[in-house]
Amino acid sequence: MSTGHTPRSLATLHQEEDGLATAEYGIVMLAAVAFAGLLTAILTSETVRGWLEALVQQALTAG
Repeated sequence: MSTGHTPRSLATLHQEEDGLATAEYGIVMLAAVAFAGLLTAILTSETVRGWLEALVQQALTAG
């Protein structure tokens, strides 16, 4: 009952997936850098900076 295809070994399948792990790692790193850039842009905006300063001032004066 042969399908005409030769069975591939597990080692061959593993070697073919090595590049996929590297590509996935690269995509995750790009997403992390983009997220860090977005957070930096948000946290350095005047609106958020003012809100954070008010929050810290309130915490320091209460109590």
